[in-house]
Amino acid sequence: MSGLLQGKSVIVTGAGSGVGRAACLLFARHGAKVLALDIGQDGLDETVAAVTSEGGTCISRICDVGERIAVDEAVATAVETFGRLDLIYNNAGITLQPRPGYAGVRKLVDTDDDEIDRIYRVNVTGVINGCKAAVRQFEKQAKDGQGGGVIVNTASVAGLIGWGGSAYGSSKGAVTLLTKTLALELADQNIRVNSVCPAGMATNFIPGLQTSDAAKASMAATHPLGRPIDPMDCANAALFLACDLSSNITGVNLPVDGGLSAGVPPRR
Repeated sequence: MSGLLQGKSVIVTGAGSGVGRAACLLFARHGAKVLALDIGQDGLDETVAAVTSEGGTCISRICDVGERIAVDEAVATAVETFGRLDLIYNNAGITLQPRPGYAGVRKLVDTDDDEIDRIYRVNVTGVINGCKAAVRQFEKQAKDGQGGGVIVNTASVAGLIGWGGSAYGSSKGAVTLLTKTLALELADQNIRVNSVCPAGMATNFIPGLQTSDAAKASMAATHPLGRPIDPMDCANAALFLACDLSSNITGVNLPVDGGLSAGVPPRR
């Protein structure tokens, strides 16, 4: 099935790598016109090149999602370039980086205040900024008889169960509840809000992961299906939530976690 987003104007944050790049590629393959946002130009250039090499439409803009004005300006860019906004995929997110000499998930008491502030600024405030900017544009379009719109967020399985550490998990828990409550607020305007909740992914989210077979195997072992989550797994889920196949779905936090959040698997 192709053309699921044909002619749609789409913004993807965190588009310079990983899930964001996969989403830009997939959305463009399905006919979307994409504005890719990230804080690094090099990654954005690679994403735009990958999309355009396949004949897709993709432009980029540097954007710190923690800055409200920057996100508002990015939405304005999408509207000026593509004529309207149909979807925002609030995908940008960060986690705690490994600390030398510290093995395992970082405990809250061992997490510095500035690290927590940074995680919340990107993972929570960044998503809120994207949602607010998109909703304002959707409401403007509704006055012109073009109502509706779609918001997809990247949360995490850590926002559904106790996993991934207190600082990161609580930031993603905020995203899952924001998704539910905002979906209810906006349902009467035909604006849908859902999230994708991945588990451990083989991306550059954690330095060295993509080149370490041992790290990949360890990550795979935490998932009942026995393999890491691929960025395209999340992009596929985001595509489903973004397109009309899910036109009667809102307020859903969709796990893409190899069964991790389903419970404790039986011993074999």
